[in-house]
Amino acid sequence: MARGAAGAARGGGLLVATAALLLVFLLSVWVGSKQIPFTAVWSVLWHDDGSSDAAIIHDLRIPRTLLAVLVGAALGLAGALMQGVTRNPLADPGLLGINVGAAAAVALAIAYGGVTSVVGYVWFAFLGAAAVSVVVYVIGSAGRAATPERLVLAGAAVSAALGAVTYAVLLLDPGAFNQFRYWVVGSLAGRRSDTLVQVAPFILAGIVLALLLARPLNALALGDDAGRALGAHVGRTRALGALAVTLLCGAATAAAGPIGFVGLAVPHAARMIVGPDQRWVLPYSMVLAPVLLLGADVIGRVVIAPAELQAGVVTAFVGAPVFIALCRRRKLARL
Repeated sequence: MARGAAGAARGGGLLVATAALLLVFLLSVWVGSKQIPFTAVWSVLWHDDGSSDAAIIHDLRIPRTLLAVLVGAALGLAGALMQGVTRNPLADPGLLGINVGAAAAVALAIAYGGVTSVVGYVWFAFLGAAAVSVVVYVIGSAGRAATPERLVLAGAAVSAALGAVTYAVLLLDPGAFNQFRYWVVGSLAGRRSDTLVQVAPFILAGIVLALLLARPLNALALGDDAGRALGAHVGRTRALGALAVTLLCGAATAAAGPIGFVGLAVPHAARMIVGPDQRWVLPYSMVLAPVLLLGADVIGRVVIAPAELQAGVVTAFVGAPVFIALCRRRKLARL
């Protein structure tokens, strides 16, 4: 009975989180640099009457909001996976060098490929993230099993090397730096439906794969030997986890730039609500992260209106103090 009641409470909490996501979704569609009455927004949301307000809602705000939901879900899941695979409560999607790989590829594409649009950045960033993930896993598993410690060390080494390459390219080409800095700050502004269409298949595939890994990750939380005794395939689980993180974080970073804090803090909030069970941590992270990212994006639109503050900046300003307060209030959940 107690277990059933706990499951019902967790399910009810997930419904509340989903309702919060729907609320902030509507807020994101409503709030912008141009003030449109909510009644007008609600009307054109269901019926495109060809007006300028309808064009703003359907061509700009809805694609931007949908992309924020996908990117937020991807970052939240990627963070929860990283912390589960490495058994490191301070792990985030950048730990395996994915963000740095994407940034290096974008910098090279701008400097030497003449790429100038966000749509063009997507494929280079995703390929860079995927390539670095493979390199890190190969280095971390060379000659022996890919343990969490070896993967983290390999990711740190590759990140340092690629960071140096990125800065060298940008310092040699001031024009590339001017373009790169608008992407690297992490922003959802200016993203249209074509960007959404490009990254959605990768993110959706990563979401499915991540959710399927919940049970094996629960087994790995007890240690490799205990996980094997419970029937988990340790190497396969880590490899599939790395693949899922690459799909999720690579596509999200490609579309919106590196957005920090979301993948680090949201899984901790999820574990504070539902405990360490990955079968609940992963869905909660997938829902709570878009709430945070959409809320940050909405705040960025109004705090210095009519200009905008990028979502990546807002998540750092708003989220970091909250995360520090959580750390001081109680111990982080063990993995």
